[in-house]
Amino acid sequence: MKTRCEWATSEQIYIDYHDDEWGKPTHDDQKLFEMLCLEGAQAGLSWITILKRRENYRAAFDNFDPELISAYDEHKINELLQDEGIIRNKRKIHSAITNAQAFLNVQREFSSFDSYIWQFVDGKPILNDWATHTEVPASTKQSELMSKDLKKRGFTFVGPTICYAFMQATGMVNDHTQDCFLYHGNNK
Repeated sequence: MKTRCEWATSEQIYIDYHDDEWGKPTHDDQKLFEMLCLEGAQAGLSWITILKRRENYRAAFDNFDPELISAYDEHKINELLQDEGIIRNKRKIHSAITNAQAFLNVQREFSSFDSYIWQFVDGKPILNDWATHTEVPASTKQSELMSKDLKKRGFTFVGPTICYAFMQATGMVNDHTQDCFLYHGNNK
């Protein structure tokens, strides 16, 4: 039996997320945008709450296509506020739209969001060395710098803790603990 990070409970959706995604370097712009939106939607909630609604989010938000989301109008916002498959928080829905617009601006400036976002870790994953989950920080210097720069560029729901969770989710940092079978990038 594989030993996993302590947070990967016995729920299969969590196990699959841990084994197949969390901590694996992501360089696809649309996937990066999806994770930024989902991490923002998670603010104040547990990740499992969002993970269980992920397919609903993909359907409701046009598979996280930033071009489409950037053009959402009040009619679409009202439609999303009625969608029981997502978290119906008006601020978080507006954030996805605002972030899509800012995301497109970053793409234009840097050629890709990937080029921009990975600069916060010098283009390569940070491999951390935590014995237990309790040692993993909620934020770091890099996530604070990322948060500050994203906010300056017009992004919302991108505080240092959300940015650090995003970094973990997209493999910018590998926080698999020492006892986990995916410790230090063994998932390659």
